[in-house]
Amino acid sequence: MNFADTDLAETPVRTKASPAKALPIQTAAGIEAWHVESPVVPMIALAFTFEGGAAQDPEGKSGCAQMLARLLDEGAGDLGSDAFQERLAARAIELSFHAGPDAIGGSLKMLVKHADEAIDLLALALAKPRFDADAIERVRGQVIAGLRYQQNDPGVMASRRFFAEAFAGHAYGRPSSGTIEAVSAITRDDLVAMHAQLLGRGAVKIAAVGAIGAEQLAKSLDRAFGALSEAGGLRAIERTTVGDLGKRVVVDLDVPQSVIRFGMAGVAWRDPDFIPAYVLNHILGGGAFTSRLFQEVREKRGLAYSVGTSLVSHRSAAMTWGYTATKNERVGEAVSVISDEINRLIADGPDDEELQKAKDYLTGSYALGFDTSTKIAHQLVQIAFEGLGMDYIERRNALVSSVTQEDIRRAGARTFADGRMLVVAAGRPIGL
Repeated sequence: MNFADTDLAETPVRTKASPAKALPIQTAAGIEAWHVESPVVPMIALAFTFEGGAAQDPEGKSGCAQMLARLLDEGAGDLGSDAFQERLAARAIELSFHAGPDAIGGSLKMLVKHADEAIDLLALALAKPRFDADAIERVRGQVIAGLRYQQNDPGVMASRRFFAEAFAGHAYGRPSSGTIEAVSAITRDDLVAMHAQLLGRGAVKIAAVGAIGAEQLAKSLDRAFGALSEAGGLRAIERTTVGDLGKRVVVDLDVPQSVIRFGMAGVAWRDPDFIPAYVLNHILGGGAFTSRLFQEVREKRGLAYSVGTSLVSHRSAAMTWGYTATKNERVGEAVSVISDEINRLIADGPDDEELQKAKDYLTGSYALGFDTSTKIAHQLVQIAFEGLGMDYIERRNALVSSVTQEDIRRAGARTFADGRMLVVAAGRPIGL
């Protein structure tokens, strides 16, 4: 297959070593990474994550970590924003950064023949971002414009209010993207300080997949990350749980359909009960077309087009949360059906056939997340970030397959408890 400079489309990866057999490397500067060598396609995908994200935002300045992530490639070293972006575009180098509650990270994808230049640009972005005044104001304007637009988006407003209620007074209760007032208050000094705090080479997890050997990768990583300080000073984030269970909250918006967010306790990814909770969540609302909520809410009653649940795992909190949307006049009915289904699972649990089908799907579909080098790199860096061990991919399906009814009951007791949920509806709901 021929690759033009402007084409980084990926084909499925067939590696000598499967992702489960990624090899650890340590560079001369002491930087550690996981490496999967794949010579099939002349391309390299790199993913990296630094400990500490939006939960570290300064008081009254939520959105700082996300603004920092957006500014890292807006000029670095002796390159202004336009010059930096032109260098990326000229070699079809894909570089991006993102920030979440507990981490700030990014990804780099490049053709092998442009790897040296890509690594040099990454090194500049990480260690020498310019934070030019015009770039800061441009990004600030874009963020504020987005926040203003979101004020009329019931999905965004429901989610924001849900986290504010669930984690009131806690870092996780603040919106990662900030508020108009908070973003307006962020200064260049705040960004410089957060950069020094979050981007330390001692707090980074890295995964690399593609046509590069271990020796060359080690040298490249030292060039990319070696100029960073060892580590910043992260604030400890107090452990917390979902609050206000049983509470119903309305965000008043003049729309014909209400967006609903609901949630209860959860189990963190590092917890021994995570896999049973994950299987149970698939049965409740995680299965796209087979889950109980999908069958009861959509198929049987036509209350909503979509409904589902997922497990949220933060460093200092875990949660089971769900979503749906329905006509204002049917909100009460929809919430009642969801609550009844959760209570039915508490009382009776799934039957053996339902449990086996869930396990079969979760084990059979797992490999779909590893069909490109970029997907493999991101999966590996997430596993490294969670401290699950390099052999997790090998062990994961066996862990799912071994889940028993007793495991399901234990996970259900920890997540569903007495069935009470925090529910937030954005719209003009009736019967909530």
